[in-house]
Amino acid sequence: MGFRKIVHIDMDAFYASVEQRDDPQLRGKPVIVAWQAKRSVVCAASYEARRFGVHSAMPAIRAERLCPDAIFVPPDFTRYRAASLLTREIFKRHTDLVEPLSLDEAYLDVTQNKTGLPTATRVASIIREQIHQELSLTASAGVAPNKFLAKLASDWRKPDGIFVIQPDDVDTFLLPLPIGRLPGVGKVTQEKLEKLGIRTVSNLRGLNLPTLEDRFRRYGQRLYELSRGIDNSHVVPNRPTKSISAEDTFERDLPLSETEAMIRRLAEKIWSASRKESRIARTVVLKLKTSGFNILTRSQTPSSPPSSCEEVTTIALALRGRVELPPEQRFRLIGVGLSNFCEPEEVSAQPALFE
Repeated sequence: MGFRKIVHIDMDAFYASVEQRDDPQLRGKPVIVAWQAKRSVVCAASYEARRFGVHSAMPAIRAERLCPDAIFVPPDFTRYRAASLLTREIFKRHTDLVEPLSLDEAYLDVTQNKTGLPTATRVASIIREQIHQELSLTASAGVAPNKFLAKLASDWRKPDGIFVIQPDDVDTFLLPLPIGRLPGVGKVTQEKLEKLGIRTVSNLRGLNLPTLEDRFRRYGQRLYELSRGIDNSHVVPNRPTKSISAEDTFERDLPLSETEAMIRRLAEKIWSASRKESRIARTVVLKLKTSGFNILTRSQTPSSPPSSCEEVTTIALALRGRVELPPEQRFRLIGVGLSNFCEPEEVSAQPALFE
């Protein structure tokens, strides 16, 4: 069997770019898309704002300090969803195997393409041209033999660029990369690897599978494969989001009464992530792990879907009040999630969602 041809398309500073496209006065200026609230986080930043160190998921207050001249614009997800649907229509001209990851990025399997173009690189180039000509937006593209490499490649020439990893060039591209570039290698895993003297993918490839499985359990197999450029996962069209969650382990076990700040931070994180989805979450979930490693979950599905970060936070804090354990009980982990996703048209109170 021959190599697959996978394209990863990533829209450039998508929300901020839509704002700049629709309001000529914003073009060329540092634009930050964020709600105007005390605990708000940045949804997106234009490249003019990114030069000051501003990035998405950063507290808006910090972004304002880094870039005092920035223009703050409240997000308008109705417009972003509309632009996202138009990009997907362009993708579908070339292949039916389109797997959206969020409003602003998607995988395409163009091993066979509808338009008879000779190479995946040509398909990616045409898609980028069509997005620019028809939507007045720019996109970056990565082309590679699998999803993992295509996603890495799309980041290589941002913004408004294309990078191709040919099958014969995988090792040349992959081996010098720092391990932090691998998906799933967060701060904790990176620190564990660095203690073993592993700083690059080349170093990682030197560890055998039993060693990796011993140190990292199930993720050891994935690390072994990624270090060799192996990713057999398929592009799955129409994969609906089932849930979005974030959790954190405390440095020391805490009583429930001291968890509010963490719940607020996690709620902000998942709310920001949920805004990238084309579907709407109906249920808020709170997860707790006791010092004795018992897991508790509480959930609530309000009559209409949560329509703001503050509403998600309020529900999560109320769920905390439904945990009936002695006040001296200590907790080691807390998580907040959104689940029970549905299409916007299924929501009777839809207009209120986007005020």
